[in-house]
Amino acid sequence: MPVRADALHRAIAWLLEVGTWIASIVIAVGLWWLPSATVVRAGIGLFVALPVLRVGVMFVAFVRRRDAWGILIAGLVLTIIALGAAVGALG
Repeated sequence: MPVRADALHRAIAWLLEVGTWIASIVIAVGLWWLPSATVVRAGIGLFVALPVLRVGVMFVAFVRRRDAWGILIAGLVLTIIALGAAVGALG
């Protein structure tokens, strides 16, 4: 079943909007209600994860559409992100 472009745009917009609210709330909790650097770091981590999730959603949509170029590009971006995270974790 192909994914329509407008449905994909709505899904990504929803993901980014909800993710931003959740990350903001987590940071606010870490700053005011449960003062903790760990909670604030978790909120920042959620902000960092949002673009990765966006690329992941786009990759799945491209697979469902059988869009070879989209799969290739999104897969390459996810690979670069994974390699960057691995290098960062090691060094």
